[in-house]
Amino acid sequence: MIEITSLRTRAVRMEEHMRNAYISFAEMTGSIVEVETNVMRDGQPLVGRGFSSNGRYAQTEILEQRVFPRLKRAQPEALLDAAGENLDPFKAWDIMMENEKPGGHGERSVAVGVVDMALWDLVAKIEGRPLCRVLADRFNHGRMDTKVYTYAAGGYYYPERGIDALRDEMKSYLDSGYDAVKMKVGGASLREDLRRIEAVVEVVGDPGRVAVDANGRFNLEQALDFGRAIEPMGLKWYEEAGDPLDYGLQAELSEALNLPMATGENLFSHQDVRNLVRFGGMDRKRDFLQMDPVLAYGLVEYLRMLRVIEEAGWTRRRCIPHGGHSFALHLAAGLQLFGNESYPGVFQPFGGFGDEMTPEAGMFALPDVPGIGIELKSNLMELFQ
Repeated sequence: MIEITSLRTRAVRMEEHMRNAYISFAEMTGSIVEVETNVMRDGQPLVGRGFSSNGRYAQTEILEQRVFPRLKRAQPEALLDAAGENLDPFKAWDIMMENEKPGGHGERSVAVGVVDMALWDLVAKIEGRPLCRVLADRFNHGRMDTKVYTYAAGGYYYPERGIDALRDEMKSYLDSGYDAVKMKVGGASLREDLRRIEAVVEVVGDPGRVAVDANGRFNLEQALDFGRAIEPMGLKWYEEAGDPLDYGLQAELSEALNLPMATGENLFSHQDVRNLVRFGGMDRKRDFLQMDPVLAYGLVEYLRMLRVIEEAGWTRRRCIPHGGHSFALHLAAGLQLFGNESYPGVFQPFGGFGDEMTPEAGMFALPDVPGIGIELKSNLMELFQ
């Protein structure tokens, strides 16, 4: 019988000396998790690995005091699928959420999401297939994308770094094979941010390949002022202008401005996503939804989110997961989403994909290895080892 034999976690300091419009990452931490089993391959036990997306701190206490003990107390068969041949992340999710009240998601959604990633890594490794193929067969009638559209995210604010450094950063993404980029706004004056946007558009050569992200910085008046200033530019999208839970603000922006919008990375439940599509006024043919499967209770909850948006008339092709890592890349391929985010220059060692993986015109082909492929990223594997 398949059994989980060990659960391990560690807090990792990211030490990125940069900021967006709202927070600094100088003291940001994240969680890494390993779930070890008694399943042997090549003389070694299979291990599933997971890590938290950027922007939320490590969840060590929740993992060690609530999530891990619940999984350890469970009978081994309670974690297995109906055939008893693999782990069942849906059953594990229910066990991890035992005795948790609904709502008020806080940091527990990240703790559960990190373990969920490791469990899906294990499920695919036990089957001996890439996760994207497992997801396609289980949840998408066997259909998947063999290549995934991916944009490069960066353009943060750094001390002592100006527009020339921003230009060089964006040029490096284009030189490495990306077709589109995203940059931060809202952390400087409107005049300065417009100068920064114009510089990036000049480097990229097409405003439709440049997205801007305010990270929830603006109130309604500021969001409208900024939106009106960039509206004539024809940018790729205007992201998270105001507080992620202020659906009224988003609705007023959507009514007042004629430009693509994007939001959702800080919504951590399918109920929150339902409220966004109900009350946020977003255009399901123009706008993008960016829920992060790791920050939001994992793939189990992300599938519920997809069901909610499809019931509201949206399609999966309007979804671009936040996170910039291989787990989200597999979801984008196996569930046929619009694409994926990437952090090729920041949030290392978590950002980006395998060492040998490079984009062509912004498209990534997924490696044919079992699981997520975390083992293909050497600097990330150093943390686990």
